[in-house]
Amino acid sequence: MAFDIEMIKQVYARMSERIEAAKKLEGRALTLAEKILYSHLYEGTPKNAHKRGVDYVDFAPDRVAMQDATAQMALLQFMSAGKPKVAVPSTVHCDHLIQAKIGAKQDLDTANVSNKEVYEFLSSVSDKYGIGFWKAGAGIIHQVVLENYAFPGGMMIGTDSHTPNAGGLGMIAIGVGGADAVDVMAGMAWELKFPKLIGIKLTGKLSGWTSAKDVILWVAGKLTVKGGTGYIVEYFGDGADSLSATGKGTICNMGAEIGATTSLFSYDQNMYDYLASTDRKDVADLANQYKANLRPDDEVIANPSKYYDQVIELNLSELEPYINGPFTPDLAWPLSKFAQAVKDNNYPAKLEVGLIGSCTNSSYEDLTRAASLAQQAVDKNLKVHAEFTITPGSETVRFTAERDGILDIFGKMGGVVLANACGPCIGQWARHIDDPNRANSIITSFNRNFAKRNDSYAGTHAFVASPEIVTAFAIAGDLTFNPMTDTLTNEKGEKVKLDEPKGLMAPPKGYAVGDNGYQAPAEDGSKVQVKVSDTSDRLQLLAPFKAWEGTDLKGLKLLIKAKGKCTTDHISMAGPWLKYRGHLDNISNNMLIGAVNSFNDNKTNSVKNQLDGSYGEVPAVQRAYKAAGIGSIVIGDENYGEGSSREHAAMEPRFLGVRAILVKSFARIHETNLKKQGMLGLTFANAADYDKIQEDDAIDIVGLTSFAEGTPLTIVLNHKDGSKDEFKVNHTYNTQQIGWFKAGSALNLIGGK
Repeated sequence: MAFDIEMIKQVYARMSERIEAAKKLEGRALTLAEKILYSHLYEGTPKNAHKRGVDYVDFAPDRVAMQDATAQMALLQFMSAGKPKVAVPSTVHCDHLIQAKIGAKQDLDTANVSNKEVYEFLSSVSDKYGIGFWKAGAGIIHQVVLENYAFPGGMMIGTDSHTPNAGGLGMIAIGVGGADAVDVMAGMAWELKFPKLIGIKLTGKLSGWTSAKDVILWVAGKLTVKGGTGYIVEYFGDGADSLSATGKGTICNMGAEIGATTSLFSYDQNMYDYLASTDRKDVADLANQYKANLRPDDEVIANPSKYYDQVIELNLSELEPYINGPFTPDLAWPLSKFAQAVKDNNYPAKLEVGLIGSCTNSSYEDLTRAASLAQQAVDKNLKVHAEFTITPGSETVRFTAERDGILDIFGKMGGVVLANACGPCIGQWARHIDDPNRANSIITSFNRNFAKRNDSYAGTHAFVASPEIVTAFAIAGDLTFNPMTDTLTNEKGEKVKLDEPKGLMAPPKGYAVGDNGYQAPAEDGSKVQVKVSDTSDRLQLLAPFKAWEGTDLKGLKLLIKAKGKCTTDHISMAGPWLKYRGHLDNISNNMLIGAVNSFNDNKTNSVKNQLDGSYGEVPAVQRAYKAAGIGSIVIGDENYGEGSSREHAAMEPRFLGVRAILVKSFARIHETNLKKQGMLGLTFANAADYDKIQEDDAIDIVGLTSFAEGTPLTIVLNHKDGSKDEFKVNHTYNTQQIGWFKAGSALNLIGGK
């Protein structure tokens, strides 16, 4: 039986009434996204129609999920909220802190020792506050959620940007920062601007080498990394219904790479089958009863352009495999043109490592399709020319794959099975390479491929593809190889061709697991003690941020004018820094060290200290400003804060005394995280004003004493030569968010209440 079945019954029982009320208010049929959104209003039954992309709306999500790296800060904040227990079902998943180095068992054993303090903290705080705890090795948060918690028509938030993975089961699942999670766990409303809608109509059916991964790789190429910002992407059509639930999850997962608020699919037979196969037939039967509420209305399907803000059509029968990258997930190459792209762009053609798995592509279906190619390598006497790693998404998938002989096939091919964790996908990878400075290529079935993302090496060209394409390339060791058309020479000197991959949506014998790694919380957590050592370098209790001083901000020093792509990986790197995710002071030493400085020869981690004229590392310069009691400002480019939901990218500058972030445009989650932490997140009214910022500027922000929704603020640049520039900047703060700024943070308001 499913977790939290009574809660799920309540969600379904109230949906019809709320949907009918919303239809009357809107005066029309509804998309699936609208049905779920209107069914989860904090006020209950809808009383007003909401304008997409304009109205801020309070929601009541059904549950919260947190991964270990973000859960530390989220739960440290929750401890400050003064609540005895979480108000909604919540879980913690230990998946980010396991470094991939040798193999599954050894790496997990090492993690349990090196992260003992953090795991014990998360376990005890979960016990105390009624939170379900998934131990290290249980699996990656999004795969575990899909197997155990996601349900059609539900709404959840998660402290990881790939939370939308649950859209594969028809759930609105949105990535957020820890402060948002605290709101919901504390029983408060969760605020979101009512999203716009992109409808993607899928026709035809996948076949041969093409997989669900290629759908989102194609979409990323069409929409770019910011084309989905402010939108929910809703897939519909006969082609959508033909995809497996886990395939749908892959597509929704990587929707984070186009900036989408979330992505989702309509309830169908494949979702029913997946729910039933993962011991949730009770949920599946309930979903069948309420099926009309879990799909768009017929009028929407018949005339989608009337109901979605944008409509895109894709014929799956005509789709070919895609490879995206390097350095950005939206640089999309069809397989037929990829070899030429490698040559034209001088990408390193030799493939050094192929990696499959992660939260994006670690289902049973993914593994069986990749294994069918691995078996061919063995049967056809093909030498595998690149290193090859496999990351199962959960202990259930791993155990089942081992039982069914799939992992043995990878072993015969020469593959190494890693722990059920994020590993190389987030930079938790002790990569073996002879020269970390040389240009090299890897290919993964993961979701992100920013520079240094996987292995911290600037020279690594990371490409993203389906598990089957990754496996084929690993066999060939050559990125100019096209498995659909080219032959390989085996160890007998024979020319052989790889056959199309074949897989299974679900295990014929059903899923199985020994210990799934779940720990239920204590019945009574009031006596559980959560201890954080004063001398710990991994965990640190939080002190409230100072409230706004009530004046305009004058004389702010320019900390850095970031140039080009500045993701949350640039602002707060993962990899070895993950161990400090529960210690705000220590992790602040990685603040903006990956950002490219527009001055100083475009260097990274080298900015001018205006106090003495020297150049120093970004955190060190900012600490000097903080010690002198001087505020600062960060200037950024387009889509600033793209990527992960990590709120550390907002908390670190806040902690070190940065007062404002002024950019051309923000990624959604990062802008919200800045607001929650009491920071000013501003955008240029005229993007060309970015060019007016000079290295030695002292900057004023004027208009804060009358800070109001919809009213721009003014920036005054006081240049070193005595001249000035003045221009308007925009913001998206509403009255409540302005309250967060004035109080010093949203958490300060919660604590005050």
